[in-house]
Amino acid sequence: METVFGGIITFLFILAIFDLIVGVSNDAVNFLNSAIGSKAASFKTIIIIAALGIFLGAILSNGMMEIARHGIFRPEHYTFYEIMVIFLAVMITDVILLDLFNSLGMPTSTTVSLVFELLGGSFFMALHKLSPDNGLHMQDLLNTEKALSVIIGIFLSIAIAFFFGMVVQWMTRLVFTFNYKKTQKWFIGIFGGLATTTIIYFMLIKGLSSASFMTAEANTWIQGNTLMIVLYSFVIFTVLMQLLHWMKVNVFKVVVLLGTFALAMAFAGNDLVNFIGVPLAGFSSYTDYMQNGGGNYDTYLMTSLNDPARTPIGFLLIAGAIMVFALVKSKKAQAVVKTSVDLSRQGDGEEMFGSSGMARSLVRFSMNLANGINKAIPPKAAKWIDRRFCKEDVIIEKGGAFDLVRASINLVLAGLLIAGGTSLKLPLSTTYVAFMVAMGTSLSDRAWSRESAVFRITGVLSVIGGWFITAGAAFILCFLIAMIINFGGPVAMVIMLALAVFILFSSNKRFDKKKKKEKKDDLFMDMMASKDSKEIWSLLSQHIRQSDVELLSFISKNYLRITNGFINEDVRALRKSLNKLNQQREMRKVIRRKETLGLRKIDEELVMEKNTWFHLASNNCEQMIFCLKRIDEPCKEHVDNNFNPMPPECVSEFLPVRDKIVDFIKVSQDYLESDVLGDLNYLGQYCNELHHDLSELRHRQLERIQHSKDSLKISLVYLNTLQESHELVNALENMLRYTHKFLRE
Repeated sequence: METVFGGIITFLFILAIFDLIVGVSNDAVNFLNSAIGSKAASFKTIIIIAALGIFLGAILSNGMMEIARHGIFRPEHYTFYEIMVIFLAVMITDVILLDLFNSLGMPTSTTVSLVFELLGGSFFMALHKLSPDNGLHMQDLLNTEKALSVIIGIFLSIAIAFFFGMVVQWMTRLVFTFNYKKTQKWFIGIFGGLATTTIIYFMLIKGLSSASFMTAEANTWIQGNTLMIVLYSFVIFTVLMQLLHWMKVNVFKVVVLLGTFALAMAFAGNDLVNFIGVPLAGFSSYTDYMQNGGGNYDTYLMTSLNDPARTPIGFLLIAGAIMVFALVKSKKAQAVVKTSVDLSRQGDGEEMFGSSGMARSLVRFSMNLANGINKAIPPKAAKWIDRRFCKEDVIIEKGGAFDLVRASINLVLAGLLIAGGTSLKLPLSTTYVAFMVAMGTSLSDRAWSRESAVFRITGVLSVIGGWFITAGAAFILCFLIAMIINFGGPVAMVIMLALAVFILFSSNKRFDKKKKKEKKDDLFMDMMASKDSKEIWSLLSQHIRQSDVELLSFISKNYLRITNGFINEDVRALRKSLNKLNQQREMRKVIRRKETLGLRKIDEELVMEKNTWFHLASNNCEQMIFCLKRIDEPCKEHVDNNFNPMPPECVSEFLPVRDKIVDFIKVSQDYLESDVLGDLNYLGQYCNELHHDLSELRHRQLERIQHSKDSLKISLVYLNTLQESHELVNALENMLRYTHKFLRE
């Protein structure tokens, strides 16, 4: 059995490597979203600063919180074998669960995951151990108070962070306005000094207080002289930041990058236990068992886990290196950061989430509340406040989602709240605080307009819901895995480990495929970042051409698939096309909204006459999709019911016309892709020929229906196909004509 346990410890450390990678991918949102969202520096620079913070935090960490050893369960009542079952179940669950959330691009809490995984595995083992013979009770085996404190921490983190984020950002915006370059000369030194002092305080309280080199005397001295440290730091950094401003250095960028470093360091120093705490506790248990267990793995009790943890520096160095590697290489980390940045974006753009009933109710309630507050504010004060919140003057770096003022508040306030919660022994979650502060500041900055608020709130509710789902899923999944391993023995351990590895590789493979399919809309991002009407017009024209060409390619491919599926009685092809059409319909809504947003940024003199042509062309793009749906649905129903196939004479007369339609779509693509939009006459002639051919086929089919005794069902489906093909050609002709009028100079 010693060999089996040695293998378990080896696999625990292998899983810890995976856990570090997926954990960093998840928690990167805590310290990267503000710097990336504001474009405080290049992506490479931001990653380097965050990586330095992570590595320093890891090697200075005490490496363990006692939660992994005796925070949830009471180890003196568990045998070595039972502890190994719990730890193995926890690590398998943690890797699978965090990877799932990362793949979905949803931030979650690694602390909550660890606590409820330990609780789930321990709860199963406690139920298994309870017996009248041993005199043990549930309170002897579990420490449920810790789990309760985490639940309380969720609510506290959400409410406190959102409220203070909203209030502090509102007050800061009143001072600096959106055009902060005009007002910063009066306040930037004080703001920079206050922000930097807050960050230093955060690093001392949250980042360095548990460092391995910090003695009890040093911590006591810091706690006794905190006020003096804060005051001296404020004076020194206020002078320094004012000098930097006079030297033309952007103080807000300094604050954002320093805050990113501090949060990254604190994350690594304090959350490292969530990734390697369990393997290290398992290794400590294994060492104790090998020295003192005498081979009695099923009776030897793990009282040694009650002793303080001592983590070798080598483990911390390796963990820090893996975390840095994960931060630099992980594409999933960027996906999780994107979710947070998009939900707090200042301007309009593509929304990641839909609308929900709860979000609509919250928006309606908030609007009524805001209207009531506005009525209570004196008119002159209301006008002054509106002038301070004039978003037309906003200064956002090219490609950024919000400005440096908001990014600074996000980092400074998150650090202050986490440090304050730590000093007051409140169980605030780093993930929850960082995310909810960002949401509060974006709301206060009026980033959530009436057209986007319902989508943003749906996104926030989805993320918050995911946090609570994490707790339940971690508990249930770990409970089940612990049960399987306990009853299945070594065979079940091997199977569950293999399953975890398989799920990880499959998940990463699917994620890579998904990322390859996703196209980054650089044209739209440049369009929204530009303020020059002529440049926006050029980018919008390119975007329309590109999206229309992609649509025509889709129409051609699916028209062929649908008609071939109908002729060959291939119901799978018809179902696939119907799913693709529904997806394309939703995609066209997003594209139309993007292009409309671009249209709104162009001067009215340039755009007024073109507005009508744009929307008429967009309507006909959508009409082409509906034409294909109206062909596909009756064809699928007909083939799915195994009704009579299309008669050979109908097939032979339809295919040449079908191929001409496909050729016409290809010619239309070439026309839109050409550098100069030429005359449309030759395309009009093409359309007239197709209208004539389709009309002739329709008349023939009507005669067949009237005089032939063939199946009426197939006759009507074929007639519908001809009619909708005629509408498809007509919609394409109209789309080309309106697009030509829109794009011409």
